[in-house]
Formats: sequence, C-alpha cells, structure tokens
Amino acid sequence: MSIDTDSNTDTDTDTDIESRDVSNTRTSAVQDGDALLETKGLSKEFGGLVATDDVNIQINRGEQVSLIGPNGAGKSTLINLITRRLEPTSGDIRFKNNSIVGLDPYEVVQRGVSKSFQTASIFPDLTVRENAEIAGLAAENGAFDFQLLTHRDSLTDVHQRARDTLEAVGLLDSADETAADLPYGDKRRLEIGIALAAEPDLLLMDEPTAGMSPEETNATVELIEEVKQALDLTFMLVEHDMEIVFSISDRIIVLNRGRVIAEGAPEEIRGNPAVQEAYLGGADLWVRLKMTRR
Repeated sequence: MSIDTDSNTDTDTDTDIESRDVSNTRTSAVQDGDALLETKGLSKEFGGLVATDDVNIQINRGEQVSLIGPNGAGKSTLINLITRRLEPTSGDIRFKNNSIVGLDPYEVVQRGVSKSFQTASIFPDLTVRENAEIAGLAAENGAFDFQLLTHRDSLTDVHQRARDTLEAVGLLDSADETAADLPYGDKRRLEIGIALAAEPDLLLMDEPTAGMSPEETNATVELIEEVKQALDLTFMLVEHDMEIVFSISDRIIVLNRGRVIAEGAPEEIRGNPAVQEAYLGGADLWVRLKMTRR
C-alpha cells in the first residue's frame, strides 16, 4: 500500500493571527469533551523543512472532524504521524489517554485507530470476502498476508466479521466477486470496509471520494454517515471537496504551513478571515464556496 506524505517547503507564519484564531475557536469547540485522540506540541521536520509545527488538536469521542488546508499544509504528514507511519521530531500523540509514540503501525491499529487511504488499497486478485477476512486477521496479527487464511485453527469468527463488514459497506451481494472487477466506487467502499474490519474506535479517512463521480460521491457520503451512526465511530476526515466538508463535519480543523490556524464548527470556519486568506486565497473563491451547501 502506498503512503502519501505531503511535506512543506514554506514555514513562515503570522503568529498573532493564528494564535488568536485557534484560541477563539478551541474554547467553544473542545472544552468538556471526552478526548479520544490528542496531539501535544507535535512537530515533524524533514531535514530543514517543517511539515507540522507545534500541532495541538483534540478529537472527542463520537465527533466527525474534518482536516482541511492547501496542498503542502501538512495534512497527510499529520495523519501519518498519528498512524505511526512517521516518527515525530517532537511532541506527543495520545489515544485513549495513552501515548502511542514509539508503537508500530499495527499496534496502533490494534488499539483502535484505522485509516483508509487516498487510493484504493485492496488485493485485486482476491475476492471481496477474502479482502475483508485478511483485513480482520491482519488487525490481530500485524501484517497483511493471504496466508493468514490458511494458518488458523478456526475461521468461523473471521467469516462472520467479514460478513458484518461487507454488509456495513453495502458489498455483501458482491462478496464472491474478484476485487479487481468491482466498479471504482465499490473499490473505494471495499477499501473503507478493510479499514472497518479492524473494528476501530477512530477511523481516519484520506480523501475518501477522490476520483469519484457525483453519484459515487453522494453514495460514499451517505455510507460514511450510516457507518458512523451504526457503529458509533469517531471520524477524522481529510477531504478537498468543501461541499462534503461543510455538510458532514461537526468540527473543522484548518492547517496552513504546518500549523493549526483555525478550528471550530463549520459556520465559524466559513466566516474566519484567516481561513479565507490562507486557505482559499481570496474573497471571490470564498463567496463561491458559500454556495456549496446541501
């Protein structure tokens, strides 16, 4: 599976504006919450390039949070730090009030953090059912390997968990089809199912609607909302489609040049001058964005 890590080549920031925006929105957004995930002073440098800079965020149980920002803002870097595919330069990451810095990626999955990727990450030559079964076993054993299906005394629980996963993402009727033969939208559904097979508490989704038609996009958004309600999951979504972001998010976190510049409910972010300037690049584009409401 490919890992997409966006780095940042420009680390200049307007500290006064950013500090004011974050403090104003954070107070109303996360106080008294039941924190599931927290980052504290989280920074990542690649040589002399700062990809994330003193990032402090909190994701509460049951929230649907979107992470937005321009290309190179540090979004994918932050996600890869949380999933332990990158080692932080400094700072801490806490999940369920325990630090996960130093853990292997599979150990983070076993603790309840799962991620879906920007591109469909499936085994194309296996059936849809086998993909779901391997994903569940991998969450237990720490690696993806089709041999897991033949090296276990009993597969009854594996089969049931795969069935439940496929039913949750609407692919049970396609369980015996080869994954490569699925339409693109269904491949993305399967990829979400693979992430769900680990039975996570927190699901990180990296551009889940990338490359989809409008019909597939609408279906995927409905799927995300259905899964959240049915499984009582917490979501953190990286998405460039602002219509989706503003329609499904409880809260939005905005990154620019590796730093959190604003955080709050969708309406707070819509009216934030720093976001308009730093993320959207001007009022004209922001006016067009205001029309993207469902």
